Amino acid sequence: MNIEGIVLVRIDDRLIHGQVMTSWLNYTGANKIMVIDDGVAEDPFMKSVLKTCVPANVKLATFKVEKAAVRLKKGFAGDKCIVLVKYPETLYRLMKAGVVFSEINIGGMGVSGDRKKFFRNISASEEEKRMLKELSDAGSHITVRIIAEDSETDISKAVKEGQGIPRTAASG
Repeated sequence: MNIEGIVLVRIDDRLIHGQVMTSWLNYTGANKIMVIDDGVAEDPFMKSVLKTCVPANVKLATFKVEKAAVRLKKGFAGDKCIVLVKYPETLYRLMKAGVVFSEINIGGMGVSGDRKKFFRNISASEEEKRMLKELSDAGSHITVRIIAEDSETDISKAVKEGQGIPRTAASG
């Protein structure tokens, strides 16, 4: 599903940080950032912290998953919007609500809990890998690209086949 005005959909457990601000905002020309995370949407302190990280000319909105699904279906005519989520589960829940993104970028998923490293600084649990596979099966092209200037690694095939990242891709 191509949603009008979406220029980047990114999984990054840090959400807004230096790489997003300097690299991805410049690369995409985005004027809006949509953070989709139930916890952040309910946390006034986190919302205010995130707002301080965004340039004055970029609008920031935080949404719970259910409200985000409704908003995303309307599109962003005339705008360029970056969608940021912390976890694959958020995109999986959006898919179950009828929102499937054509492109998903994985930028940062750190080691925690039952996550294990599978590519550079990217880690995922078996459950997250299953969700990524279902997202890929639903039509999402999934890549790893930390900053815009990096070359991207297509992991869609590896995710669909339940494999790790091919050694040739991981070394590049």
